[in-house]
Amino acid sequence: MITVYTYAGCDSCRKAVKWLKAEGVAFEEKPIRETPPTVGELRAMLKQLGGSGELRRLFNTAGQDYRALGLKDTLPAMSEAEALGLLAKNGNLVKRPFLLGKSVGLVGFDAGVWAGKIKNEE
Repeated sequence: MITVYTYAGCDSCRKAVKWLKAEGVAFEEKPIRETPPTVGELRAMLKQLGGSGELRRLFNTAGQDYRALGLKDTLPAMSEAEALGLLAKNGNLVKRPFLLGKSVGLVGFDAGVWAGKIKNEE
């Protein structure tokens, strides 16, 4: 089963959900602020993205929380465990939409990319 973490106020999230429904893809939607991805889910996503060198891609770098915490400067010095722990506690920091399936992990919405990756998941 595919899980998609979304935020109601996010236009990209709404587009992604609309696209998934139009494509007939079965998924579970979770509110990212109230129930952020777990450390285990974040690790699985990181693996899908290519490993710890891609850690920054998990972060919503345009968000207010990212800027308020000064993560642009502090993230490079954080361990993977510290960064994932921070993301698991604050859904506002997680890049969204955040889609995770058995063999697919996607952050951000791009219909073309999603189409190729999700078709392989079904």
